[in-house]
Amino acid sequence: MDVLRPTLIQIGGRVYRKNLVQEPAHPQEEEEDEGFYAAGPGDCADEPCDAFVVEETEKGFQCRVEVPSPLYKYVIGKKGETKKRLETETRTSISIPKPGVEGEIVITGQQRGGVISARTRIDVLLDSFRKKQPFTHFLSFALTQPEVQEKFLQFKEEVLEKCSKDHGVSSSLFQNPAKLHLTLGTLVLLNEQEIRKACELLQRCKEDFVDQITGGRPLAVEVVGVEYMNDDPAMTDVLYAKVRMKDGSDRLQAVADQLVERFVASGLMLKEWDRVKLHATVMNTLFRRDPGAEERSSTAPGKAALKEREAFNARNILKTQEGGKIQPSSGLNAPSPKTWRARKASTMLPLLATPLEDGKTVLEPDRFPTEVATGAAGDGLGARNVSLPSPARSVRPHGLPVPAAGRPLALINALFEHFYFGEVQLDAVRLSQRFSTDASGYYATSGQLNFC
Repeated sequence: MDVLRPTLIQIGGRVYRKNLVQEPAHPQEEEEDEGFYAAGPGDCADEPCDAFVVEETEKGFQCRVEVPSPLYKYVIGKKGETKKRLETETRTSISIPKPGVEGEIVITGQQRGGVISARTRIDVLLDSFRKKQPFTHFLSFALTQPEVQEKFLQFKEEVLEKCSKDHGVSSSLFQNPAKLHLTLGTLVLLNEQEIRKACELLQRCKEDFVDQITGGRPLAVEVVGVEYMNDDPAMTDVLYAKVRMKDGSDRLQAVADQLVERFVASGLMLKEWDRVKLHATVMNTLFRRDPGAEERSSTAPGKAALKEREAFNARNILKTQEGGKIQPSSGLNAPSPKTWRARKASTMLPLLATPLEDGKTVLEPDRFPTEVATGAAGDGLGARNVSLPSPARSVRPHGLPVPAAGRPLALINALFEHFYFGEVQLDAVRLSQRFSTDASGYYATSGQLNFC
């Protein structure tokens, strides 16, 4: 660590230096004593105490800290070493409730500066170890409508039928259809008081901005297509379904971003990304070991990060045949048609063509139908007509020009990249419990924000 540029930690609007303490190594030392951040005895003596209350008593000064009982052990340390060191270096006495009993840690001392120093160091210590706790709750949109569940089961069946020979692909990777959801963000809520605080914040968000964005009505979204989390589709850990507003607006993204921003500002959630990555996990290598496991957008430090995950090859799930190219159909050189022949498919999406100023037409990649074929009438393909706006002389897929003016084009079959899972009316944000389920099989709800 560069002593001239120490790591800064922000807690409750205050910024602290992270000073590592040089101590003799203990081979059997438990995690509780790892990473203790200390300041010199007088470093915090002149710090304003507006951030927390320091009371004057007959014997000196006193400060109370609300701490969930699961975190007591980090203040105590192995064999009480951390607590003893804190008391010695700050010349204070620290009283901690019994394990499992919710209460307050009370710091007392004869000098105000010592009490402030002890409180500050406890805050930094607990913030460090709270970040290592597995998340207990998460904000979610449920995607448990029967239509979506049926389409998900169809997706699972077809993937196993067509891609089961690919490395790592098996039925154990798939999400439980009763738990399909969009994750907005994860929280570590360690007692009833923190859960209540999160529920109250949800309701304030409804009044402050959610009602204005939603207009008091559900958000109509489509669940369309799949994508992978990492850079190499051959080594995939998470495959997720994508969502978009049916009306093309960004209202769902706005609700998600502002909710997370508010929860981060309250200290209940850690900021991980500038924008929420809206996704519904459909396949996850964590499910291979534990069907009840849940994904986390980033790997938290600690023992959980050391578990090996067996990636799977998702290339065939994502690929478009013929390398994903859109090619002119062979043997035809007719004038530009206003109608193409499109094969019916269970995953068919509306075909959207956007005329350009240069007379060309763009097909938006996210709206490509799964199967489109060109052929003569009566070709036995079971095709239906798809009308394109004029002029429809050529197509520029993915923004690239295709010099095929005057020739009908055939879109090559894509397996699952644009699979259509259905339409959903999102009417509530739920504070979901990670390790508990309700009668429907979905995550138990500690509280929720209703749109209407």
